[in-house]
Amino acid sequence: MNIIPYPNRAEWPALLARPMQSTQQIETVVAPIMAQVRAEGDPALIALTKKFDNVDLTANGLEVSTDELDAAEAQLSDELKDAIRQAYQNIRVFHEAQKQPVQKIETMPGVTCWRKSVGIERVGLYVPGGTAPLFSTVLMLGVPAQLAGCHEVVLCTPGNHPAIFFAARLVGVTRVFRLGGAQAIAAMTYGTESVPRVDKIFGPGNQYVTAAKMLAAKEGMAIDMPAGPSEVAVYADDTAVPSFVAADLLSQAEHGADSQVLLVSTSKKLVNSVNLTIGSQLSRLPRRGVAAKALANSKAILVDTQQDAIDLLNQYAAEHLILSVADAEAVADRIINAGSIFLGNYTPESAGDYASGTNHTLPTNGFARAYSGVSLDSFVKKITVQHITPEGLQALGPVVEVMAEAESLDAHKRAVSLRLASLRDTVPS
Repeated sequence: MNIIPYPNRAEWPALLARPMQSTQQIETVVAPIMAQVRAEGDPALIALTKKFDNVDLTANGLEVSTDELDAAEAQLSDELKDAIRQAYQNIRVFHEAQKQPVQKIETMPGVTCWRKSVGIERVGLYVPGGTAPLFSTVLMLGVPAQLAGCHEVVLCTPGNHPAIFFAARLVGVTRVFRLGGAQAIAAMTYGTESVPRVDKIFGPGNQYVTAAKMLAAKEGMAIDMPAGPSEVAVYADDTAVPSFVAADLLSQAEHGADSQVLLVSTSKKLVNSVNLTIGSQLSRLPRRGVAAKALANSKAILVDTQQDAIDLLNQYAAEHLILSVADAEAVADRIINAGSIFLGNYTPESAGDYASGTNHTLPTNGFARAYSGVSLDSFVKKITVQHITPEGLQALGPVVEVMAEAESLDAHKRAVSLRLASLRDTVPS
């Protein structure tokens, strides 16, 4: 990793920039793909998949059959199936606890308001394929959709990995399509002869998938967040274990060449130790070529004080933030921008990626300043309800009348005044 010793604060923005192409440049590639799918439907999906993935969808069809989904279980080892089931259970327990009971609030006598959660009817889940079959993402997106009670859950993913199909069955996905990239996002945005249009799209992806989601959002499609290439920041001091820190950095670097990892420390000794350990661990990784490219975009930054480290990390707003420091929980209380935080030497980021229970679909590229990660709330709409009794309207009505008149909205006032007059007429003298 490139070691940056004690940069001044004016240098931070340039140091923390992500290794991404310009949005405008990517959109010029993605926009024609979206337009082609919108205009041509299934034939465009077949042609684009052949062009970008070198896969002929006419052989097995766009949609994965029920028989293929059923057969997936037999193709996996018992060990892997047990691991997936345990991860499913942990994710379900954590997300089920996010359910909120309906609370009826009487804001004043006779005026009652409440809010109910309703599952989004049709959701689309995008699960990247590429060089790694991310069946864990099926769990992360499918479990909250299942708990929310979404009626139709459409999954688009390139490839035919049985673990993805097994996980899809486990979380109750209703339809699975062999589609990846921007064309998959377009299919769920517009609908085609085979792929239904959905109400909201979820899932991470590369810069082209992210651009497709953002273009879809401009046309009115709801999306979870701008989730692009994966990233991790590690804040470590002399209590950290260098081999653990190196392993955490490499676990993100192996996601893809456009991933970024960041190490922040007040300890020069720690940074040097981690850098040496990265070299020895990298040589043993099957995906060392991918990880090495990501490391070229990554940095180890030395800072003077803990406050400098916290300020820098809040400015970076990492997708994943590991705090391998002596007072990790106290430091976490001072973090205001991060997708998910991992505390101490024995909480690897990979635990959150797979099975601890939290969701791994998180905001990247600094969007953690304003976005949360996926949760049960992401899959529901909150609908407010109110009920006013005659007595309640007699108390509240004059307030509404005065406000409506002040805004020159006479019909609003009249809707209240007519009711109040009717109540006066029915009150015995």
